[in-house]
Amino acid sequence: MGSRGDSRSLWDERDPGVLRLPSGRLVRGRGLRRPLEPGAPTPSYGVYLLGKQPAEVPWESRWIRWPDFRLPKDRAAARAVLTEAWERASAERVEIACGGGRGRTGTALACLAVLDGVPPEEAVAYVRDHYDRHAVETPWQRRYVRRFGTSAAAGAEA
Repeated sequence: MGSRGDSRSLWDERDPGVLRLPSGRLVRGRGLRRPLEPGAPTPSYGVYLLGKQPAEVPWESRWIRWPDFRLPKDRAAARAVLTEAWERASAERVEIACGGGRGRTGTALACLAVLDGVPPEEAVAYVRDHYDRHAVETPWQRRYVRRFGTSAAAGAEA
């Protein structure tokens, strides 16, 4: 492992918001309304789930248009970005974040868990057990996770 500020090393599992997926990949979930503490490690790749374009960050990032308490506007694009995030998490510090760090972030983390092999019907519970007990806030977010492993999540179905 590198130093805490070295974005090329992996996350420290003991840091706040870091989720260990069954494969061992580490991903950090975060609420953007809570600023990073001074000296906190920064990601090498961030995925930001917001209704409007996020502020620029000094690391590589992607934006998924995803209004609060809702679902991604473009499901196919969201699937592609989340798949890339899951792939990159094997060797990079990947951060998934929305405003509060629970609903949209929890939903995206549960989708990463599905990509990592967690059965879709168990992914929300997995994220609630290992990340935040309040993650994935709405019934439609839970349904989105259950359908993520199927073609329905990639299409326009709500």
